[in-house]
Amino acid sequence: MPEDENPRRTLPQIQKLLELPEAEALCAAHGRGAVVEALRGALADVRAQLGAGAGQVPAPPVLLARAALALGVRGQPGLRRAINATGIVLHTNLGRAPLAREAIEAVADVAAGYCNLEFDLESGKRGSRTQALEPLLRALTAAEGALAVNNGAAAILLALSALSGGGEVIVSRGELVEIGGGFRVPDVIRQGGARLVEVGATNKTRLEDYRAAITPETKVLLKVHQSNFRTIGFTAEAGIEELAGLARERGLLLVADLGSGLLQQAPGSAEPTLGQALAAGADLVTCSGDKLLGGPQAGLLLGRAEVVDRLRKHPLLRALRLDKMSLAALEATLRLHRGKPERVPVYAMLRQTGAMLRRRAEDLLALLDCGALARSEAFAGGGALPEERIESWAVALTPPMGAAAAAAALRAGMPAVVGRISEGRLLLDMLAVSDDELPLLAGALRKVLTP
Repeated sequence: MPEDENPRRTLPQIQKLLELPEAEALCAAHGRGAVVEALRGALADVRAQLGAGAGQVPAPPVLLARAALALGVRGQPGLRRAINATGIVLHTNLGRAPLAREAIEAVADVAAGYCNLEFDLESGKRGSRTQALEPLLRALTAAEGALAVNNGAAAILLALSALSGGGEVIVSRGELVEIGGGFRVPDVIRQGGARLVEVGATNKTRLEDYRAAITPETKVLLKVHQSNFRTIGFTAEAGIEELAGLARERGLLLVADLGSGLLQQAPGSAEPTLGQALAAGADLVTCSGDKLLGGPQAGLLLGRAEVVDRLRKHPLLRALRLDKMSLAALEATLRLHRGKPERVPVYAMLRQTGAMLRRRAEDLLALLDCGALARSEAFAGGGALPEERIESWAVALTPPMGAAAAAAALRAGMPAVVGRISEGRLLLDMLAVSDDELPLLAGALRKVLTP
């Protein structure tokens, strides 16, 4: 391209942009130096996009709007609300499960003042901080004993620390997974003071592999949820019932990490619920509270009373305990599962029909002057129901500034909007967007997309 036809040469100078009324208002609010820095950043982004052959030269007001967004981000809290238009319900980076209104109100109530966190109101003496949770968990899963800690990894760590006694823990090679943030099951096992014994092959592990590996030092058979992947094709694995029989035969404990915390069977899922895993013979079942259960970040431990009592007495429990706000949210969520599970947002989202999602996408389009209806593939996310695709609907946009620039501008807003880019288009999937969020989402889109 001849230099005189290079669109980057038509970009306005910063001095010219500073002469506009909008710039004067920004300088008054943030200072001239901050505005100049923000404009330089906006121009640099545009140059990069034009150099890659994407987008076109934006009008000066659009450049100022981008600078204003960047300046606004500096004054925003680091942790703030986001609209999840990714099509991933349990998006780990976006906080996983949104809480039910009842859970939010419970958090606000205990956070505003004092509460009976570790105080037995009937006796007037010290009580257990999980005293309200345990009866609910037992009722929902038929577990003899129940306990809650601050996340799923903590539940495994506590279980192995209390039950392995520094002995051997046998795990299938196909279940030595790495979860988000680079945390690996073998590392958690070793941190719990146990010695890892790998059995079987990556794709096939049979009951006899476990049996052959048992020694006098073996304490626990561990079955781990595969989280974000599935082994398919030429495969074999030992089920919970088989392993429970072997554990009883050899005087061992079977710990089953179910990961996703499925209380009630999800549509199209082959995963066992917590109650089914316990009924199959697991001595202890662990899971997360902020996945399919739909509550706050937590780790649940359910199982035989004498096994849970050993965990309750372990000194590590104090370092892993839940705070009062998480306890309040978890209790409220469990109460909903007893009678009104449809009030739990995750439960409701995963049971939406294609017609409901299409209607929501059409409602968003009606609030905009651009975009198109598009089919989409969505997921439960968070390591739950891996590879089980959900047919969804989205609004597809082809912004003049380019999909990447529009996505960045939306992420900088209040609230932040997070979608996904596919084939050069910005897709806003409706699976995890509520009807109440549509006006907010439309407003954020108009602010970014309007020239």
